[in-house]
Amino acid sequence: MAQSPDTVLLTREGGLAHLRLNRPDALNALDVPTAALFAQHCRTLSSDASVRAVVITGEGRGFGAGGDLSTFTGNATETARRIIESMHEAVRLLTALDAPVVAGLHGVVAGGSLSLALACDLAIAAEGTKFNLAYVNVAANCDVSGSYSLPRIVGLRKAMEIALLGESFGVEEAHRLGLVNRVVPAAELLPHTLALGQRLANGPTLALGKMKRLLRGSFDHTLDQQLDLESQAFQDSTRTADFSEALQAFFAKRKPDFKGA
Repeated sequence: MAQSPDTVLLTREGGLAHLRLNRPDALNALDVPTAALFAQHCRTLSSDASVRAVVITGEGRGFGAGGDLSTFTGNATETARRIIESMHEAVRLLTALDAPVVAGLHGVVAGGSLSLALACDLAIAAEGTKFNLAYVNVAANCDVSGSYSLPRIVGLRKAMEIALLGESFGVEEAHRLGLVNRVVPAAELLPHTLALGQRLANGPTLALGKMKRLLRGSFDHTLDQQLDLESQAFQDSTRTADFSEALQAFFAKRKPDFKGA
């Protein structure tokens, strides 16, 4: 199946990269070529040290409806394998970036699209957004790291409810549970998301990357292990140009100009 160059758009403005899911007629559902192109763009971002923040959004009426069920009517197992292989590669790349990743969510956020949003570092949602993990509604289980991210964000018992019942819930509940960080009017979603992405892109990217890894890995370490990792990460940070710039700016009472180095 040939990839369409239009199903995922990648644009850049300085250090800020913007990934846009672009299948609006299909509610940005993930088919094989879309997933492959998304992973390809993530590889591009991963290999570019000038990327300092990433924003992920969806065109049209929703962020994403998850996997495209219309493509599973043939060899469902092979179709699932190919979509999952690409999206799992993408999640590994995005979570390993020093650059923070921000999801801008609206309309429908379901299935694998919700799992993708949960894998991002921060999420902003428009008023009226609806969420549903949805996998059990098609007799399937989580992919795109949903089973990893969800219990870490909301706790095991609530994750069981969301995953096993497959019920829809609104943006207010998503915000209460910590699935999204901020809720904004629909008309303000894109500018607010891009502004947050730009704020992060202007930050000390290496330090932000170390912070990401410390927080993401903390559930798998003992306290003593985490303390050792914190100590090493802080000492590594003191060797960066951004740390020196931060000290100079502090004593000069001016805003620091971070370069992500």
